[in-house]
Amino acid sequence: TDSIANLDGRGDSIEKKIQKLDVELKRYSEQMKKMRDGPSKNMVKQKALRVLKQKRSYENQLEGVRNQSFNMEQTNYTTQMLKDTKTSVDAMATGLKQMKREYKKVDIDKIEDLHDDLADMMEDANEIQEIMGRQYGMPDMDDADLEAELDALGDELMFDDDMSYLDEAAEAPTNVPGTSAKEDPSSTQLDEFGLPALS
Repeated sequence: TDSIANLDGRGDSIEKKIQKLDVELKRYSEQMKKMRDGPSKNMVKQKALRVLKQKRSYENQLEGVRNQSFNMEQTNYTTQMLKDTKTSVDAMATGLKQMKREYKKVDIDKIEDLHDDLADMMEDANEIQEIMGRQYGMPDMDDADLEAELDALGDELMFDDDMSYLDEAAEAPTNVPGTSAKEDPSSTQLDEFGLPALS
């Protein structure tokens, strides 16, 4: 990590030098645009070429430094990944050993026997409930006879409901309200509702 930080610091320093050279190159370029051809312009041109060579050299150095930093980062990443993988594998191996130890404590045959015993007990319990629910002292009856009796009972109830109005009519008084039993109802004037008409 320190090595990578040192390389990054060198790279930043080289970038700053390149930026300064860019400014110097721009200044020389502006000067040459304003100058006529001659010894003075050629001298400025030689300075610009020297600065440009320095810039190319620094750019090559910067590329090498960045590549070294990248390679070191990749190496560190791969190393850490391998360490994490080994830690995961060790944890899985430890877990597998624990599972094997615990599995040896489990008896499959005992579990199956326990399951069978529970099933038998549930079957016995259901049989006991069926026995306890039996009715005693009841004559054997045919289902068809019971259904026929039930149908007949339903018809009888319907007949009773339909004929009840006849019984009520027979029990109703025959005299008209407002008259005595000795009076002749036919002699009493009735209104449209069957009541004695008011005089």
